[in-house]
Amino acid sequence: MPIQYTNRKDQTYYLHLGSNTSGQASYYFAMESEGNLADTIPPGYEVLEKPNGQVFLRKIPPKIIADEERSLVEKALERFCDLKDCRVEVKKDAIIVHTPNQDIEALSQLLDFGPVARRPDLQRILSRAVTYSPEMRFVLADKEKRTFVVERYCYSGSIDDWIDVDGPADLSKLVKYVKHLGKDSYFELSRYSGRKRMRG
Repeated sequence: MPIQYTNRKDQTYYLHLGSNTSGQASYYFAMESEGNLADTIPPGYEVLEKPNGQVFLRKIPPKIIADEERSLVEKALERFCDLKDCRVEVKKDAIIVHTPNQDIEALSQLLDFGPVARRPDLQRILSRAVTYSPEMRFVLADKEKRTFVVERYCYSGSIDDWIDVDGPADLSKLVKYVKHLGKDSYFELSRYSGRKRMRG
């Protein structure tokens, strides 16, 4: 049976088998259900769904971030962050928090559908249209001590890159910075303001 994967948008992708310029087998996901479809995932590979729903086949990377560390960030989002439906991605030595670019509740009100909570089916439909952007990340600074640095994305035209906020420190102390996501205070975060807040 062909390998298929349905993402969060209810889009089904099929694993295709091709060949590269040197004649070696190559694999890729596409939404076409016809063609040279693969019926097995090659050893050492796994399916990866990105926060915006793109589906890839990738080589299983070395495990640098522990499951407990990812869980710590996810629990902090539930406890401290006012934004709903943030997504967490682990990429190499970083735990990245992606925030929604659209407000599902506001979109529902704009379309005059009433509160989303009254229409679970509407919430499901609208959530498929939401896109995400990386806003904050926790980067492993010391593998032995398990300390991290927290960074936020800077959208200044002259920078457009990650900037340090605080750390290195224990991840449990840094995850509280997620409370700034979606707020004006997010744009004030920098290494100087971060150290000031940590001391206070």
